[in-house]
Amino acid sequence: MATNKSNVTLTGLARRFVEDGLLDEATAKDAFLQASSNKIPLITYLVQNKLADSKGLAFSAAMEFGVSVLDLSAFMPEMLPEKVVDEKLIRKHNALPLYKRGNRLFIAVSDPTNIQALDEIKFNTGLSTDAVLVDDARLREAIDKFLESQDTSMGDLDDADLEGVETEGGDKDDDGAVVSSEVDDAPIVKYVNKMLLDAIRGGASDVHFEPYEKVYRVRYRTDGILKEMSRPSIKLAPKIAARVKIMAQLDISERRVPQDGRIKMKLSKTKAIDFRVNTLPTLWGEKIVLRILDPSQAQMGIDALGYEEHQKELYMDALAQPQGMILVTGPTGSGKTVSLYTGLNILNTPERNISTAEDPAEINLEGVNQVNVNNRVGLGFAEALRAFLRQDPDIIMVGEIRDLETANIAIKAAQTGHLVLSTLHTNSAAETLTRMMNMGVPAFNIATSVSLIIAQRLGRRLCNGCKEPLDVPKHILTEEGFTDAQIETGFTLYRPKGCDKCNMGYKGRVGIYEVVKVTEALANMIMEEASSIKIAKQAQAEGFRNLRQSALEKVMQGVTSLEEANRVTG
Repeated sequence: MATNKSNVTLTGLARRFVEDGLLDEATAKDAFLQASSNKIPLITYLVQNKLADSKGLAFSAAMEFGVSVLDLSAFMPEMLPEKVVDEKLIRKHNALPLYKRGNRLFIAVSDPTNIQALDEIKFNTGLSTDAVLVDDARLREAIDKFLESQDTSMGDLDDADLEGVETEGGDKDDDGAVVSSEVDDAPIVKYVNKMLLDAIRGGASDVHFEPYEKVYRVRYRTDGILKEMSRPSIKLAPKIAARVKIMAQLDISERRVPQDGRIKMKLSKTKAIDFRVNTLPTLWGEKIVLRILDPSQAQMGIDALGYEEHQKELYMDALAQPQGMILVTGPTGSGKTVSLYTGLNILNTPERNISTAEDPAEINLEGVNQVNVNNRVGLGFAEALRAFLRQDPDIIMVGEIRDLETANIAIKAAQTGHLVLSTLHTNSAAETLTRMMNMGVPAFNIATSVSLIIAQRLGRRLCNGCKEPLDVPKHILTEEGFTDAQIETGFTLYRPKGCDKCNMGYKGRVGIYEVVKVTEALANMIMEEASSIKIAKQAQAEGFRNLRQSALEKVMQGVTSLEEANRVTG
């Protein structure tokens, strides 16, 4: 039989919340009835339904019971006691074990009236329990983080997280026989799947499985920075390596030479993530690195990459040309592939024939003819390019220009009515031109074929939720490279702070670019075989920003910090 809220007399916490102005009486009575009906604490009901601020509720409850409120942000998941309280009890009572002193266990709760939680935990652990009052919203986040950190162990993994996950790749050896033995080990399979799923959820770009003499660690690269995530037993190293190699269709019996492979992980009927896999024999076993390749990155659009407006216009103008060469340069992991595929996605229409030669193809793009080069069978970049030119191409993408033969074929294609996109490993736009000269490409061919050069890096974005202003003296700004005109216009610098929504004050990454169009003056300098220093000065004189200037522009916009600009561009 339902209780009429007009007959409810508010007592205890409910009365206190009304007196402190957190709720009106009608809302408090209704919430009290609903929480009782659902058999959940009143504070939990109020927070879940956003009827009151969780922090205000915590302080009000603290005043009512004469206790203090603990800030849970001071506790890291790895600091909390492991395997003391069962996960079901933690979830059931919304209670988190904080620390253990002798026979006493201190439990974080958001509702000081929840005596049942303390009694049940006391009964199951055999320890005396003391309640510590915390903010309900913070408590739920802390519980999630704590239980996630426990899930990276080799204990009982939650099958629900792994349901529906499929991996395409070899569960067969070279002879077609099904491989079982040590790699067909359910806990190992679950563990590897779990680590890959966590990496995807956490926005990581790479996963490192690393064996050492006495330890084995797993690290994720997130926003360009490596962070240790798990330390399974060193005894499991061969099984983990074998499992990853099976998934990537590699030879599990070959441990003496590096191998390359690929994994496709199907998360659902419509969502799949690819991993590029490389194994490397080290002193203590095989190190395995997986690069996470998300096809959706190519669909982000050019506006999401971080180009300044004038840089974007230069790139779009070069893509609109019927012929010429666009070169993208930078170190491994600087986002070259995403820049190229964003351009290809813009060009990918039914009227165009697009072919790419890559080592290996990183992002699958429907409508583009992608070829994996394979030097072992005689299919290198040069051979692939020759085949493309016999297939009536409009646009050609070469994964990387590594030698003179590939460079010459690509340049001839660019001079004969084809648009060619490619990458080189150099530090700046000017060095790209001199690098091609050093490879033996005639200066005239470079000057008449290369139309645009993009040098790029990836810098971490400041978290908009917690970044804080930074006061920097004028002379320091001048030393860092800001011009007097920029300083006089006035701008605010920000520094990372860190919160529960970001990674040490940063969240995501943004491209930092040097985009140089080969003008008539630059073409003349190339034909004169000028040095990279002179070419860079001419590019500056024509208004093309270098990497450092572009990084400082991102600092002025509040997108990144001066510290990060220095890390990325020196």
